[in-house]
Amino acid sequence: MVTSQSAISPEVYQGQFGEFTIEGRDRLEVIIYRLGLTVAALCLSISTTLVVLTGSRFLSWLTPLFFVFSLGLGISLVTIHVYLGPLKRLLQLFWLVGTITGVVLLNLIAQPLALYVYEHPLTLLGIGCSFAALTGIYFKEGFCFARLETKLLTPLVPLLLLGHLFGILSVNVEIALLIGWAILFMVFVLRKLIQAIPPDIGDKSVFAYLKQQNSSNK
Repeated sequence: MVTSQSAISPEVYQGQFGEFTIEGRDRLEVIIYRLGLTVAALCLSISTTLVVLTGSRFLSWLTPLFFVFSLGLGISLVTIHVYLGPLKRLLQLFWLVGTITGVVLLNLIAQPLALYVYEHPLTLLGIGCSFAALTGIYFKEGFCFARLETKLLTPLVPLLLLGHLFGILSVNVEIALLIGWAILFMVFVLRKLIQAIPPDIGDKSVFAYLKQQNSSNK
C-alpha cells in the first residue's frame, strides 16, 4: 500500500523504507505485464470455446494457441512485480519447464498436442507446470488485491489439472471447470486493464531494501 506525497509529476510516494518515485519504465512494465496476461486469457478463452462448441474438429488449432498463451504468460512473468525474488524465479522456472515440455512433445507426437495431453494425463507433470506458474500469479493477485475471481482461480486450476491427472473427474465436470476458468480469467484481466497502475508497481522502497540486503550478504 503506497500513499501519494505530492501531486507534482513525478509523484513521490512514502514507502515502508523511505520515499520513492514511479518512473515511466515502472508503468511500462505493468502495462506489458497486463497485456501478457490478456493474451494468455484470450488464448485460453478461444481454446475453451473451440473445445466446447466444436468438440475435436479444431483440436489442431489449440497447439499454436498454447504457445501464444505461453508467450503471453512468459512476458508477464518477466515483468511482474514480486517482492520475493526467489518466488518470481520459481514461477519462471515452472513456465520454462511447461513450455519446453510442450516443444518436446510437439516434436515427438503426430496428433494434436491438446489431444495427446488429454489422453496421457502424466504429461501434465511437465506441461502442467505452465499452469502452475499461472496459478502462482492468481495467488499473488488474490493475496495483494483480494479479488474474488483470483481467490476462485487459485484452487480451481489445480483441481482441474490434478483431477484429470488422477482420473477422478467426469468429462462434464472437467468441461464445467474449464469454462469457469476461462470466464474468471477474462474477468480478472478485464479488471486488471482498468486498475490503477501504482498498486501493481508496489512499494519500491521494499525492492530497494531487499536488493541492499542481498548485496550486503554476498
